[in-house]
Amino acid sequence: MGKLETTYLGLKLKNPIVVASSGLTSSVEKIKALEEAGAGAVVLKSLFEEQINSEVSHLINKDPQNLYPEAEDYIWNYTRQHSVDAHLELVKQAKKEISIPIIASINCVSSKEWTSFAKEFEAAGADALELNLFFVPTGRRETSESIEKLYVDVLSKVKKEVKIPVSVKVGFYFTNMISMAEKLMANGARGITMFNRFYEPDINIDKLELTASEVFSTPSDIRRSLRWVGLVSAALPKLEIAASTGIHDGEAVIKQLLAGAQVAQVCSTVYINGAQVIDGMIKDLEKFMRKWNFKHIEDFRGRLSYAKIENPMLYERSQFMKYFSAKS
Repeated sequence: MGKLETTYLGLKLKNPIVVASSGLTSSVEKIKALEEAGAGAVVLKSLFEEQINSEVSHLINKDPQNLYPEAEDYIWNYTRQHSVDAHLELVKQAKKEISIPIIASINCVSSKEWTSFAKEFEAAGADALELNLFFVPTGRRETSESIEKLYVDVLSKVKKEVKIPVSVKVGFYFTNMISMAEKLMANGARGITMFNRFYEPDINIDKLELTASEVFSTPSDIRRSLRWVGLVSAALPKLEIAASTGIHDGEAVIKQLLAGAQVAQVCSTVYINGAQVIDGMIKDLEKFMRKWNFKHIEDFRGRLSYAKIENPMLYERSQFMKYFSAKS
């Protein structure tokens, strides 16, 4: 039987299946269940900068006229530290009771004091840190350079605080994904997670209300990440990639590894099918390796990346017409 062991962010994993940051990883009990199901590592539920800022603003706006500046400072500091302390306790308890790697997560949109919390996660025992970054540009004068600089600034400040490996989870809204990935690597990122799944709005035409769209991914969403995993892994072989989005079964895991991913992050499928889906993925991976007589993951990782296939245009094609005209 082929060996499923691999490494990610310098950590040894028993297999390349990582459970993504979510409610699934918000308690030690839930993480234990994932470990028993076979997960190779987990990314803890994120500490959300935006959520904490919202909570603080809500408290302050309740009675702004009677709030002394000192009291406002107290609310800010208490609310932030309370949220941070809860996450630190989760890291500490998980490290005591869980044997698989524990990756902490911070969801931040600024390079202010939030980045200093990374040092506390490291002190609590986190094996690595995933920065979950996404900035929604709403001003017409904001340039792509200024937005990319925000990502780099957050990463650079975090890297000054910690020695543990850091990865960056990003969305696919970049003019040049390979260039952005290279900037992140140059500023200390050991890995990159592609891609984030964001809150997306929808409209209820019966109530004339803005609502949230479907939160879970679908198997077809793998197309959003597979292309870029294949391209980035070929251009930046030293940058470790965690493929994410649309990975619902073992076949999807295999595809991402063939494209060059180091690991596959799963979330929606565990919510939908339960933790037992992880065992099914592992069995599919073992079956695939037996079929092709692969002894190790490295025997086939990146075998179908942009750099390895005979016709790299298959990754470059952006219009269906190119495909159909080639077939005529």
